[in-house]
Amino acid sequence: MGGRFLSMGECMVELSQAGAGLLRKGFAGDTLNTAWYARACFTKDWSVDYFTALGDDAMSDEMIAFFREAGIGSDLIRRIKGKAPGLYMISLKDGERSFSYWRESSAARQLAADPDLLRTAIESADVVYFSGITLAILSRDDADTLLAEVRRAKASGKLVAFDPNIRPRLWSSYDVMHATITEGARASSLVLPSFDDEAAHFGDDSIEATIRRYRALGVPEVVVKNGADGVTLNFEGAETFVPAEKVEQVVDTTSAGDSFNGAFLARYLNDRNAPEAARFAARIAARVVSEHGALVAHDKLGI
Repeated sequence: MGGRFLSMGECMVELSQAGAGLLRKGFAGDTLNTAWYARACFTKDWSVDYFTALGDDAMSDEMIAFFREAGIGSDLIRRIKGKAPGLYMISLKDGERSFSYWRESSAARQLAADPDLLRTAIESADVVYFSGITLAILSRDDADTLLAEVRRAKASGKLVAFDPNIRPRLWSSYDVMHATITEGARASSLVLPSFDDEAAHFGDDSIEATIRRYRALGVPEVVVKNGADGVTLNFEGAETFVPAEKVEQVVDTTSAGDSFNGAFLARYLNDRNAPEAARFAARIAARVVSEHGALVAHDKLGI
């Protein structure tokens, strides 16, 4: 039995090194990456939609065409006159990646500025997904608007999934970051944190501490990702560990967590077997980190 999956956040223009002083253009962003892998892993009776705000420029048109070609719905995306998407560039030095961002005037910062459109998008979905980055790029008033709408969705029985995806540089202060991410989790029914982020920024000394903190906020389902050390699931108090899939050679860890999230949600929503969904998602993430780039072609995922 299918449904409609909605992912909300920011997709950016990506520039990466292509050799000989040239740059390669692509599109990526944490919630778009998750939608990409969810679309690859969902059965055909599920639709996958993306909600953001874009401009009226040619790059925004191209981005929407890219979504549609990937089978990701874009009909409710807000278009803002005179605006454009954000952009980031990947630089390589001695094999290490670094990032430069130009996103201060990104149209996506206004994705929650039209409350009626936001409500329409969320009400049309069966499952709603967002991240800490979705909240971080918004004004405080707009973040409150989005949180109010996802709280409504949770109260109505929709599955609301949230990845804290903690990026301190996007927040005005640690206090605002802690408070807003906490409210994002409280508004959700399933949280998918990464333990290294939680340890570094919330002071958790163990995966169990992370689970306890989110369960205390009223989150019934918690999936703690811990890289090569596997995943720990706590669903309604029952805890399960799922090991990571072994990878012969890690090529690029970009989108490892995003791909896990998309694959996990797609499989879990199909049969409600969380451990099996985690094992499946671990296999998908292993294939993703064995390739270059955030968005690995669906035919390379071995589904």
